[in-house]
Amino acid sequence: MPASGPLTDLAPAILDFDQPTAVQIHAGLRAAILSLVLPPGTRVSEAEAGARFGASRTPVREAMTRLRDEGLIVTWPSRGNFVTPFSEDGIRTAQFIREALEMAAVARIAANGLTPEADSALTEALTAQEAAMAASDATAFQAADDAFHAALAEATGLVRVRTLVEREKTALDRLRALRLHDPGHLAALHDDHRQILKALRKGKAERAQRILRTHLAGVLDVLADLKTQHAEYFE
Repeated sequence: MPASGPLTDLAPAILDFDQPTAVQIHAGLRAAILSLVLPPGTRVSEAEAGARFGASRTPVREAMTRLRDEGLIVTWPSRGNFVTPFSEDGIRTAQFIREALEMAAVARIAANGLTPEADSALTEALTAQEAAMAASDATAFQAADDAFHAALAEATGLVRVRTLVEREKTALDRLRALRLHDPGHLAALHDDHRQILKALRKGKAERAQRILRTHLAGVLDVLADLKTQHAEYFE
């Protein structure tokens, strides 16, 4: 394994041989990119990735293809793979599509009613957020935040909704990572989630949508400031 390089910042990789190697490499690299352990502009060497994960070239290339399809890396001929920079247009487009999907989701949920399973999943995500805040664990909070929105999508009863929401969130998740170390911001996100669930339990679609719209628009409210503070991350 190379003595140094961007991937040396990753936690030691231990592959589960009962799971597809490419899937595990993709998950490891994706998590590092979304959390900014591998920030925009970082070169991601296939050889280094293979050494880090103890894998051959084929699954590494398959993982890179998936990351490329998700817009998380770009490949330049004769130069290699690089983590893609933030795109303001991409962020605004993803935000627009995500908002449309989730607004429709909460309207459907309020109209049809929350199932006990959906209520339990949403409540569990809120509890996990509270535990993460108490432990000052930004990574755990982000996972719980993802779980809440995934549970909202699943509560529609429409199989593809979760996949579509998660796909659009990818363009926003790295930007979100820049704000996850602000305790006040985390508390506000958690309170929004709590209020959305409360409204859905009462079947109040308009209230749930109003809170959700403000909640999702928060990233755009601070986009200009983040672009100024982290200009090196933007194209």
